[in-house]
Amino acid sequence: MNEKLALIMINGIIAVPMLLLAFYLYKGKGGFLIAGYNTLPEEEKAKYDEPALCRFVGKNMFVLTGLMVVWTIAEIFEILWLLIAGIALFVGVVVFMIIYLNTGNRFRKS
Repeated sequence: MNEKLALIMINGIIAVPMLLLAFYLYKGKGGFLIAGYNTLPEEEKAKYDEPALCRFVGKNMFVLTGLMVVWTIAEIFEILWLLIAGIALFVGVVVFMIIYLNTGNRFRKS
């Protein structure tokens, strides 16, 4: 039982800040938190729709946080297939985000 409580606490320590960041990004703020975007020069940042970019990342962070909750549930109830599915979906969402953000100039201003 102590291991399960420790797992819940560790996942909570990680998931709660992620959830707060997801809300902040979803509001269209916090572009300085997005890796890659925050290192662009100001003239390059001006070419991007920062609120839309932040909302996209925020939405996906909600999904990633939810998948972390799925991992916790899978560990508590010892459901191995759910844990594997949660991890696979987490990796899939991250890969999707990387590809979507870096192709098609979707967040460039017109």
